[in-house]
Amino acid sequence: MAARTLLALALSLVVAPATLESQAPPDAQRVRTTYQKREYRIAMRDGVRLFTTVYTPRDTTRTYPILMTRTPYSVAPYGDTTYRTALGPSRHFQDDGFIFVYQDVRGRWMSEGSFTHMTPHRAVKRGPREVDESTDTYDTIEWLLANLSGHNGRVGITGISYPGFYTSASCIDAHPALVACSPQAPMTDVAQGDDAFHNGAPLVAHFAGFHLGFGRGPRTTPGPDPRYPRPAGNVLDAYQWYLDLGPVINLERNYFKGTAPLWADLMQHPNYDHYWKARDLRPHLKNMKPAMLIVGGLYDAEDLWGAWASYRAIERQSPGAVNTIVMGPWYHGQWNRDDGESLGHAWFGAKTGVFFRDSIQFPFFLHYLKGAPRPALPEALIFETGSNAWRRYDAWPPATAAPRALYLHPGGRLAFDPPPTAPGPREYDAYVSDPARPVPLVEWVASGMPREYMTADQRFAARRPDVLVYQTGPLPGDVTVLGPVSPVLHVATTGTDADFIVKLIDVFPDDAPRNPADSLFVVPGYQQLVRGEPFRGRFRRSFEQPVAFEPDRPDSIRFTMPDINHTFRRGHRIMVQVQSTWFPFTDRNPQTFVPNIFEAPDSAYRSATMRVYRSAARPTRIEILVVPGSAAH
Repeated sequence: MAARTLLALALSLVVAPATLESQAPPDAQRVRTTYQKREYRIAMRDGVRLFTTVYTPRDTTRTYPILMTRTPYSVAPYGDTTYRTALGPSRHFQDDGFIFVYQDVRGRWMSEGSFTHMTPHRAVKRGPREVDESTDTYDTIEWLLANLSGHNGRVGITGISYPGFYTSASCIDAHPALVACSPQAPMTDVAQGDDAFHNGAPLVAHFAGFHLGFGRGPRTTPGPDPRYPRPAGNVLDAYQWYLDLGPVINLERNYFKGTAPLWADLMQHPNYDHYWKARDLRPHLKNMKPAMLIVGGLYDAEDLWGAWASYRAIERQSPGAVNTIVMGPWYHGQWNRDDGESLGHAWFGAKTGVFFRDSIQFPFFLHYLKGAPRPALPEALIFETGSNAWRRYDAWPPATAAPRALYLHPGGRLAFDPPPTAPGPREYDAYVSDPARPVPLVEWVASGMPREYMTADQRFAARRPDVLVYQTGPLPGDVTVLGPVSPVLHVATTGTDADFIVKLIDVFPDDAPRNPADSLFVVPGYQQLVRGEPFRGRFRRSFEQPVAFEPDRPDSIRFTMPDINHTFRRGHRIMVQVQSTWFPFTDRNPQTFVPNIFEAPDSAYRSATMRVYRSAARPTRIEILVVPGSAAH
């Protein structure tokens, strides 16, 4: 039963990425009527053939651009006579007419070769045997231009999540015909802030579930893999299941058992070593020739970090590139899946997903691929949560934003003023962190990593003794915080290792109106999570070389959370919570220093008392950027 349960936890995580490309209702006959499908095996420069599906409009009275998606999740359905139910990122593309190309990447599904997780980019190629995702895309485009009729010579590429990684990688050293690229929630560096690790803390429930169905051996036939059947049934309580599992090493001992090489790689590389550095795409996002439209969700539980990181890398290394970033109030892929009007209990007051598809994505590709008028896109188009409005910026973060800090004070007070120089009776607050009773990610029974955690009510956590809570008084005016959020912690532990989770929260007043999109939820008092991130304390000096804490000795930690753009409204409060477990979002830190936490035995897991300092000498604070005119007093 336990094995079936763990596999069930993977279902929503493994299947979802493959479904992000099509949003229209099932209508394969409509596609068949207007498009002709062909399947090809396109030879790369080293002789490996990649399985590629091409849908060409049956109307041959005009020419069409090519729009590609490269994926490790399958280009199904297979066979010249079986058709997808919809083509392109949205129905606009299918109706307007494009040549749609879908390709199984090297070593996946029906493509030949060996699969490499997050293929390292080769900055220098010394011959046809040295290939990467850039060369595979280049060779594919070269073949398409030479062998397809009816194209206009222009190519675009797009993809979400892992296909977003392939989109970014394809646009490095791009083919001259590749003129428009849209990496969306791109996996960029999974060991720094995307799917695998956040600040050194592994996202165990998410990543373990993913690898139960991904990367477990080569594929030579389409369809489900009989070696790893997916059970039906309800997903059970992930919090209790992972707690009963015990140390993370039991996943390998009891379930993977050597069948998942990508999971094994994760277990063998708990630090940010050469394996992960080679898979960081950021250093190679330079001299970008295609126009870039980078898209992400402010509430993306999987790849929020990658969108910001890719945008910043291109800005820094390709200063002349067309590089636009769009960030909406979305979960992973929501911008191409539904109206985008709400997430959990948070309501955004507009159909933000429809706006993106109609007014941003389609006009972008229409301009670069078909010569339509250029859309009036700013450098950065970022949705402002709290006030529920789109904001246009000519730089991100805007140069006018002022640096401020929110300081912890005695009595659970949070203020923009630093602690007084005169010491109080005690310069810290403390709590006991028990790995046997970790703080849950959400208050409801959930499987894996529910996407709604990004806006979840935090009142349940505020009531726990192992969570410190600090808040301002009611704000006299709106406070708009934008850009990165950077906690600076002064801490100590009675153990030799520790995690610290920091959460920035918007506390609604008691007279707040009900959410019109959620009539069953009482908004008054809602403690809406705005941003929360873990940090694994052993990496406070560097992510390459972990260092133990000295028991009871004060130390410091500084890290940066992904950007926000949020207005705390007049009458609301700003809250900060600090804790040391967030389960099963991240695995449990044993709080005893061991060389590799993935191999920690049961005996290593021990309770420890955490101290968080809030004195003038050790001022724990959250460094932010504030819009001028905000009531940040």
